Amino acid sequence: MRALLARRDGELAAGGRQVGWKIGFNTATIQQALGISEPVVGCLLENGVTADGATVSLVGWGKPAVEVEVAVRVGDDLGVAGLAPALELVDLDVDFADLEGVLAGNICQRGVVFGTEVAGVDPFAVRVTVAKNGRGGDEGALTEDPATTVDFVRRFLAAHGAALEPGQRIIAGSLVAPVAVAPGDALDVGFGPLGALAVAFD
Repeated sequence: MRALLARRDGELAAGGRQVGWKIGFNTATIQQALGISEPVVGCLLENGVTADGATVSLVGWGKPAVEVEVAVRVGDDLGVAGLAPALELVDLDVDFADLEGVLAGNICQRGVVFGTEVAGVDPFAVRVTVAKNGRGGDEGALTEDPATTVDFVRRFLAAHGAALEPGQRIIAGSLVAPVAVAPGDALDVGFGPLGALAVAFD
């Protein structure tokens, strides 16, 4: 985590802007396989934000995939201020046996797509459906209260000398298994009351 934060600090010093944080390894099955007892946290920078409906080049990627998530906006009281749909773009071409290296490399993070925030949504009413190239795929739902997620990130960062700030967003962990993608693929993801997002690849 020290290495990741040092890398983040270097990018900020060079003029970058942080927009939030990401949860990694948020399921008990993955944690058990990796020999850890809780999730880990990575960072989100503005230069990785991609617009809804954009086409993303996969040149240079090794094992590209998309994770379907919910973005939680942090309020002035460091609580939950709002929810929006999100897609995380990841490159899974890493050695997961080298967990320290994976974390230092920002947990496979390559980009993020944020949707429009929707007021008054019950987080447990969110149901995601994934269509790849027009064919239906996985479905999923939130299993953790966003307030619990925000509190975990706040405490995790504090333990590593960093701070959660109002206005930042947290993408709260994948709701379905990562969806492998390749040039020519297109994803359309429904989020129930949070709307929908789309992304294509070349």
